[in-house]
Parts: sequence; C-alpha cells; structure tokens
Amino acid sequence: MMLAVQGKSREATTMLKTAALRIPQIRRLWQDRADLLAQRDVLYRENAHLRSRGAEQGSIFFHYNCGFDAMGTINSHARTDLQPDPSYVTNFLGVKISPRFFPGILDGKAGSIEPVPIPANWHADIAEWAATLRAVDLASERFRVVELGCGWGCWLNNTGAAARHKGLAVELIGIEGDSEHVAYAHEAMAANGFSGGEYRIIHGVAAPQKGVALFPVVENAGASWGSEPILNATPRQIQEASASGDYQRLDAFPLSEVVKNEPVDLLHIDIQGGEADFIAAAIADLNRFVRYIVIGTHSRQIEGRIMSTLLSHGWKLEMERPAIIRLADGQPQILVDGVQGWRNVSAA
Repeated sequence: MMLAVQGKSREATTMLKTAALRIPQIRRLWQDRADLLAQRDVLYRENAHLRSRGAEQGSIFFHYNCGFDAMGTINSHARTDLQPDPSYVTNFLGVKISPRFFPGILDGKAGSIEPVPIPANWHADIAEWAATLRAVDLASERFRVVELGCGWGCWLNNTGAAARHKGLAVELIGIEGDSEHVAYAHEAMAANGFSGGEYRIIHGVAAPQKGVALFPVVENAGASWGSEPILNATPRQIQEASASGDYQRLDAFPLSEVVKNEPVDLLHIDIQGGEADFIAAAIADLNRFVRYIVIGTHSRQIEGRIMSTLLSHGWKLEMERPAIIRLADGQPQILVDGVQGWRNVSAA
C-alpha cells in the first residue's frame, strides 16, 4: 500500500511539473536554472583547481590590496596543537570538515590536517581568510558573526573557532536556503563543539525586505553550492514554481530581523550575485549594526557598485582582491569570486 501511495505521489508531482513547464515563464525559469547549474559546476571545478594550485610560486592569490598585515593575521591564528580526526579534514584553525560536504574535492582526505592556506586552499585564499580573521582580531569579549548564504557554516565555524581559541564568547548566526545545507551546518556545529546556545541557523533567505522567496531544489547538495533565490516573486510565480517541484517557497528576512537589532562584529555575504543590490538596499541597517563586512563578489560591475555605496557612507576598504576572470568569446566569465573586506569606522 505504501509503495502504491508513493507511486501515485510521484506521478502527481510529475504531472504538476509537466503542467507548470507548459507556462512560458516557468519553462524559461527552469531552462535558465539548468543552464546556470551546468555552467556553475564547470566553473566551480575550475575554481577549486585554481586554489589547489595556489602554493605554486607566482600564484594569482598573492595579488591583493590590503590595509593590514594579511599573512601575519592568518599565521597568528594557526594552531600548533592539532590532532587528526579519522572522520574529518581538520584545517589550520582546528575546524573539522566532513569530506561528505565536498565530494570530488575532499574525497580520501579524512584524517588529514591542512597547512596554513597561504596563498590559498581548496576553499579560500589569503584575501578572504585574512579579512574574516581581521574581524575576529577587532572584537573584544564577545564575537558575533552573521553569514548570509552560510552553506555548511564555513565562516561561522572558522571565525567562531578562532574567536573561541582567543578566549572570546561567540554567537554564530547563519541563514541558508538549501535544506540539506542547513542540516550540514547543524552537523558541522556539533562536530566543532559549538553548543545550541552559541549558534542559530535560519532556514530562509536574506533580503532587503521581509517577504517570500523561491529557492531552487537541488539533487546533490554536496556538489551544489551556488544556488540563487528568486526574490519578489508574484503570487502566480510562487504557485507555479512550487508546483513544478524545482523551487521551494521560503521566508525572506531583512538584516535587522536576522541580527535582532544588536551589533555584529562580522557580516559575511556570499549570495551569488545579489550582493550589490542587498548592500544598497540594506545600507541603513549595515551602518547601524555591522562593524565589519566580508563580501564574496561575482562580477567586476558588482565590485564597483559595492565600492560606490560603502565609500559614500564612510566605510573603509581594508581588503580587496578582484574577481578572477577568463574571456570566453569576448565575454568575461568568473573563475574565482572576488573578495572585499570593509570596516565601519563609525561603529562602536
């Protein structure tokens, strides 16, 4: 009986999806998503390959602009007392990462301890490591971090571990749209010894205003880390996209609600191309609540727009490494996201 019910459920879902795809707007959404996923997967592999080669002399990851000692900052947080765990990859901060989160990248590396990521490792380079750890160094007594698009909780775990080792109390807040990535984040928090009172993972989407978003449903969460939500969808789009089975409906939260109107030592933003729009729309909340921002940028145009917005509001650019591109038939393609680190000099 259960098999029969499941079979009918799958048949009904297929029929709904087929019906939804007959609507031109939903068919275009679905095709655009498929095209972007295919392109993203190729570029993601190239991104990881470039970073894996980062230790080579003359690496592109040594080319950044910085207002503090970037490599000194990273090295100051490197742990010398680490022991390998047979179930995890352990990084230089002592953070344990399940290879299951990154199939094809961390396969066979369980039980290893990674060296200091200068100029880069499989995940990030000098610019991003230094900028995030800079925020830890500027904090006192308590370190509070918010990660928009947190995935498995990468920067929550890394900066949280660094702050804890420094003797600071921690509050780690992540917001993520993919339900399996939310589960990864909870798993990683437990593996790294953070208690339930030290972190909060929100299943939703960050947006300039409270509302509803459509978030893509992916088949392999470990291989899909670049999903982008659709904001401000119409009621008809929400109904049709949900019926197709390719999108789920999620709540969208403004920054003020995520931070509960309290100061934040670090806001990490990696929202797949929506960062400039978010910063422009949320600038009042950023000025009010956030002491340091680290942003993953997804185009040179986005980088310029962010600079224009934050400089005009008195923020200080402390780290900048532009997006690394290649030219494909005269068009720029992003190989590795850019990084910007901004300090709110007027924040308390």
